[in-house]
Formats: sequence, structure tokens, C-alpha cells
Amino acid sequence: MVGQRVIRVLDDPAALFRAAAEEFVARVQTAVRAHGACAVALAGGSTPRGMYALLADAGAGLRSRVPWEAVHVFWGDERHVAPDHADSNYRMAAETLLSKVPVPPSNVHRVRSEEPDAESGARAYERELQESFGARKRMDGGWPRFDLCLLGMGPDGHTASLFPGTDAVHEAARLVAAPWVPKLTSHRITLTPPVFNAAEAVVFVAAGADKAATLAAVLEGERCEDLYPSQTIQPVGGDLVWLVDRAAAAKLTR
Repeated sequence: MVGQRVIRVLDDPAALFRAAAEEFVARVQTAVRAHGACAVALAGGSTPRGMYALLADAGAGLRSRVPWEAVHVFWGDERHVAPDHADSNYRMAAETLLSKVPVPPSNVHRVRSEEPDAESGARAYERELQESFGARKRMDGGWPRFDLCLLGMGPDGHTASLFPGTDAVHEAARLVAAPWVPKLTSHRITLTPPVFNAAEAVVFVAAGADKAATLAAVLEGERCEDLYPSQTIQPVGGDLVWLVDRAAAAKLTR
């Protein structure tokens, strides 16, 4: 089955966050109806905060529509920091969303980013994925079958912690990698392209004029994954949805 490819342009960040939150709700509901649970890989960075805040806000009308007890939460990538560090993707999601909704603690599968070296954290997370998805019979050809992966895109074209020029962009055997990112002078821990591409759905959320040129190159330019790692994300049989605001979409021609 070939998945759908959709680009939606929203008027402003507020509309973008609402559309992303509604997409989250719909995907979770569909997955739970289909097989009783939903596995979601959350995105880090600044853009998802607005979406998470809407999902957590009882007044926004979305929180009550999510069967939180059936949601299993993972992360697409993590910084090599302790979970209580200000830069932690886990901490951001915990503060803005997970501490405010009834997801069972046993359903929260964070990256063990406090390991002394990032490679150990990556190996531990790989085992976590294999055990969790294997127990629910959601491994597909050796790859975990996420119901939804949320992703952002940086102005340089990176997504998750797949940065331009890093080996992780071309990783084809491992579930989790621990690339050294020279521009950040640090290691990251990230799911690899085959994991994202095995998902039922991948939803990118991107906002801001600083991403306009890169977004046009990623969506309409020649394929150059080393320069624009976001181009590696092409789900096989799953849906690929780009939700972007008008500022980010300003240089798209179609």
C-alpha cells in the first residue's frame, strides 16, 4: 500500500499548532481502534511546544479525545544530557504534556541519555524498542512500526538528530545511532531513517521564515540527503504529512 503525501499550509503558528494537535488526536484514535494501542515518537526542539500545550489544555477540547492510557510515548531523538537538564527533549515533553495527561508511567519510554557515553544510550534505546514493539507484535521486518512519528526541521535541513554530513543520515542497519555533530560539538542519540520510514505516519511540523529556503529545497529541489537530511524521510507504505505555516512555505512554488 502506498501512503499519502500531503503538504498543508496554515496561516500562522497558532493555526499550525492546532492542525498538528488535531492530526495527533486523529492518528492516535485510528491506531487504538485498529490494534488497541498507539506508539508515538515525539519531536524535540521549539516548534512542538505549542502543539503539546494544546494537547494538554483541557479548555482546548483535544485532551479528552485522546485515549491516553493506550498511548506509548517514545522520542525521535535526544540530547546527550540528563533527563532533568534544560536541553532535554524528555524534560520539555514532560513539562508541557506528559505531566498533565494520564499516560501511564510504564508507557513512557525515554532515551537513557544520562549514560556516560551516547553510544551506550543508543544501544539501550535500541533494546527498549525491540522489547516494547516485539511484545506487542509491532516489529516489521526487524523495524519497529510506529503509528506516528512527529518531526521538525531545522533551518539547515536536519530532522531529529540527523544532521547534514553525519553518518547517521545513511544508517541502514541500526535502529538508533549516536552521531557526533561537529557544529554542536556534542553527540546526539537518534532514531535512524529506516525506523522513521517504517512508520504508519510521519508528520513534520515547521514554522518560520528562516526555514523557507530550506523547505523549498527539501520539497521541490534535487535530492541531496547529505545536505538536507529531511529528504531521507519517505515512509514505505505510510503517510507523510508536512504541516507548515505561511512564513515557512513562502518559497514553495506549488
